[in-house]
Amino acid sequence: MKNQRDRTARCIAALLLLLLALAVLALLNVGLGSVNISIGEIAKVLLHGGGSETGSQILWRIRLPRMIACLLLGGALALSGFLLQTFFNNPIAGPFVLGISSGAKLGVALVMVFLLGRYQSIGSVTLIITAFVGAMISMGFVLAVAHRVSSASILIVAGVMIGYICSAITDFIVTFADDASIVNLHNWSRGSFSGISWDNVRVIAVMTIATALLTFLLAKPIGAYQLGEAYAQNMGVNIKAFRVTLVLLSSVLSACVTAFAGPISFVGIAVPHLVKTLLGTSRPLVVIPACFLGGAIFCLGCDLIARTVFAPTELSISSVTALFGAPVVISLMLRRRARE
Repeated sequence: MKNQRDRTARCIAALLLLLLALAVLALLNVGLGSVNISIGEIAKVLLHGGGSETGSQILWRIRLPRMIACLLLGGALALSGFLLQTFFNNPIAGPFVLGISSGAKLGVALVMVFLLGRYQSIGSVTLIITAFVGAMISMGFVLAVAHRVSSASILIVAGVMIGYICSAITDFIVTFADDASIVNLHNWSRGSFSGISWDNVRVIAVMTIATALLTFLLAKPIGAYQLGEAYAQNMGVNIKAFRVTLVLLSSVLSACVTAFAGPISFVGIAVPHLVKTLLGTSRPLVVIPACFLGGAIFCLGCDLIARTVFAPTELSISSVTALFGAPVVISLMLRRRARE
């Protein structure tokens, strides 16, 4: 009984800590940059519509939509990784490593190269649909490999190879693109939360929040599935439908991130692992919201570094996430190897 109370207290404390870190980083993201805005001016702009004209324009047109998009997409990426790790029962599985992000990237690249030349703009829904199709094609290849091999390491290698194939096809397509499309594709493929508009934020919010809620509603069957397929079946879980649902939810989340921010590495692997370590439990009912918060915090922190370290020059967000996420993955692989 005492151990149960201790675990509950730890989870509550961890969630409160995550919420506090999220609030602090959100404030820093809207306040810091090439032009710093004080907390007082932020309060005036947000609460009273006051403050300087410059500060108001920067906040409402650039930093607020970027911060909200970063928060939502970071959470979506972490949840996508958690769902894939559940599906494959492998802590190293993630949308970037398994080539799913590369498949989504290929879908968006096709649209940007062949449609952007004919139309001046492409709708958000079109980008998400093409990214989802690309993600599902890559996931199909990964699943085909997963049915043939039982080794987790071979599955990861296959996912990396699929990612390279998608990237090679993308490069081949770029060869036939005009200069404007090449520039747009290059800037997008580096990974960035810049250029997000309020219209984009609305679409992102609907997609990510709806998918996150559906994932949370699956907390009980996910918990049963983590204990084994036989146990989940005895608990009344339709394994086939459940696995399809996991794939679809993960692909939607990954596609949404790739469509708006480009491919972002290591968040989907590192964050679920860090969150479970912080919570001291793997119960989905707690891990799912904590993963979303953790992904948001991780991406907000990395985006802040990308924007401010060499301001006004901005780093690729994927480079920063790799810098902090890769050591976590290496540590995870070493621990897994030590257990074997």
